[in-house]
Amino acid sequence: MPTVKKYKNYKLEYWGGIECTINRVEDSYFDQCKLSGHYDRENDIELISALGIKVLRYPILWEKHQPLPGQPIDWTFTNKQLNELNAKGITPIVGLLHHGSGPSFTSLLDENFPELFAGYARQVAEKFPWVQYYTPVNEPLTTARFSGLYGIWYPHKKNDVSFVKMLLNQVRAIILAMEEVRKINPNAKLLQTEDLSKTYSTASLKYQAIFENERRWCTYDLLCGKIKKGHVMWNYFTRLGITEKTLNFFIEHAMPPDIMGFNYYVTSERFLDDDLVKYPPHTHGGNELQEYADVEAIRVNHGNPFGLSLLLKEAWERYHLPIAITEAHLNAGREDQLRWLNEIIIACHEALENGIDVKAVTFWSLFGAYGWNKLLTSANMDYEPGAFDLRSLLPRPTAIARMIMNVIHEKEFPHSLLAQQGWWHHPARFYNNGKYQGKPTKDHLCRRPIVITGKTGTLGQAIGKVCRSRNIPYILTGRNELDISNKQNMQTFLDECKPWAVINTAGYVRVEDAELEQDKCFEINTAGAILLSRECKKRNISFVTISSDLVFNGKKNTPHLEDDAVDPLSVYGASKAKAEETISQENSDALIVRTSAFFGPWDTYNFAFNVLNSLSKNNIFIAADDVIISPTYVPHLAEALLTLLIDNEKGIWHLANDGAITWKDFAIKIAEHVGYNSDLIIGNPICQIGIKANIPLYSVLASKRGSLMPSLDQAIKSFFKECNTLPTSLLTPQHSQGIVD
Repeated sequence: MPTVKKYKNYKLEYWGGIECTINRVEDSYFDQCKLSGHYDRENDIELISALGIKVLRYPILWEKHQPLPGQPIDWTFTNKQLNELNAKGITPIVGLLHHGSGPSFTSLLDENFPELFAGYARQVAEKFPWVQYYTPVNEPLTTARFSGLYGIWYPHKKNDVSFVKMLLNQVRAIILAMEEVRKINPNAKLLQTEDLSKTYSTASLKYQAIFENERRWCTYDLLCGKIKKGHVMWNYFTRLGITEKTLNFFIEHAMPPDIMGFNYYVTSERFLDDDLVKYPPHTHGGNELQEYADVEAIRVNHGNPFGLSLLLKEAWERYHLPIAITEAHLNAGREDQLRWLNEIIIACHEALENGIDVKAVTFWSLFGAYGWNKLLTSANMDYEPGAFDLRSLLPRPTAIARMIMNVIHEKEFPHSLLAQQGWWHHPARFYNNGKYQGKPTKDHLCRRPIVITGKTGTLGQAIGKVCRSRNIPYILTGRNELDISNKQNMQTFLDECKPWAVINTAGYVRVEDAELEQDKCFEINTAGAILLSRECKKRNISFVTISSDLVFNGKKNTPHLEDDAVDPLSVYGASKAKAEETISQENSDALIVRTSAFFGPWDTYNFAFNVLNSLSKNNIFIAADDVIISPTYVPHLAEALLTLLIDNEKGIWHLANDGAITWKDFAIKIAEHVGYNSDLIIGNPICQIGIKANIPLYSVLASKRGSLMPSLDQAIKSFFKECNTLPTSLLTPQHSQGIVD
């Protein structure tokens, strides 16, 4: 079975880290620890300790502690946190500036920046003289690029001179800071971090790639005193007006890191191509001589050796200093996050076997990160979970947390999903004619797949589609393959297929007809689901089944939570409620997902398409104006359900897009987004529409366990974006030229 292996011949440590950037954009500061709630939660250190982590990258950031010059520092929070780390036996690696430009009274271009920073570092050392490990400035080269070359972060410069001054200021600050710290603690160690990057290129841009591949080592070359006359970067610096006196400082005050900390991401390696038409406009840039696209090397079939193993070898041969991977995170589905970490761990063990002194892999970021998909430039921050998912009342351990605990305790972490490669290995990752071609569609059958029942249904098909996009092996079954009312058939199928999980989306879904076909409804929705749950429990197969908002009676006027009492009004609701009750009693490991009011782009059998069909023909559309629901975008539901399954979640979960709305108002939102005449939408009470089943007037779902799905407005935007592939006759009113965003 695929697994994170145990390596007993070589001792690799496993560290932790929390995303702690405080970056400035214009006059706005974005503080990751504030966004994540770390300053306000009491038990974060306890959660980290429970994973088994004994070394933690932890921030004592300048901007946070000394926002004004000369201001007395309030150490209360940091003192408490460091004392708790001590009590838990966790060694901190203290960071003082993390992608920051310093407090508002200075900047990366301020000639006094290094001395001001060193003064702050001394105060930290005086307060915490026992701290042994420091990362004074995280990724100075990367920060200088973003702030000085690209203009993304403050002070928003876009020229080589500014870039160089920012880089040299930061590295000088590191040296001066460590000199001050070592006056207090002579044994203090420098762990210097930087992005482990490399650039590849077409033949015509080889000169640029060569330059960037020298530039990538600048942080370490400066610290090690390697940049002397004749060094390519010496010539670059002096050409830009940097004096020899300035450069000689780094030779005279050489401070080789005790450990070189490399941050490695799927975007760390770049490819330069002068054929711009192949790539999206946002990748286009250039130098004084040429225009070219700068793209992720992983998305180009460039034919060069690449990857972490190669880069570790290059770093070792250049410096022969101890190495640690100090950041290793991927913004992706949980399965790819696991695969990414697995590959990094394996590469580091292989490096050890090849004589490279790799000390540790850092699980970063334990509490996830905010806004990095937009390079921390927008107040609208998208969240990426890590070992814990913060979209719950309390941080929720994910599959990454389980992986960390197993690896730290030298246990195998068997998971069928580790048998498949991440998206970064598949041909579908490559750019083609300016567009990224999406994720792989590799063969989705393997020895231990997910089995999905209900292959003709909306949700079953959607989960299968999402599994394909995430390279999760699955088998989509109908009654001919897996009859959930036939015990013998079920047992034979499960024994032959050997799935690691079963998702039951099969069901009797005709709510009105169920009033007349009660036995048939209960046979499928209740007896079939219970039987399948029992057989999965016997085989230690993870089991998920789908329930409904119709288990509630509608008398509540606030959103229903998972532990609210059920009281169904209809036969359909009763069948789901009975299945929930029995499965919860018999199979405590089962995951029961309650959801509501499907709409989606991948089939036309849903309310949203009914609205579009009617209004596209200028027909009146009647919808209930007294029934309040939580419309659920099926692709979002499928994504969230799979993530919960991989995270090994149990019990009842509510999954619906965040929003409460009547059917009439939902129809109006759909119409207005396209530009249809919403006056054609008529609202009537449900009792006048002729629904045979009793429907609760209020069945809005919310969750006390975690809000994992986007808002309804975001869901509607996603729906129409995906629907752009459909016939324009359906989506374009006669008076409009297209979809109105």
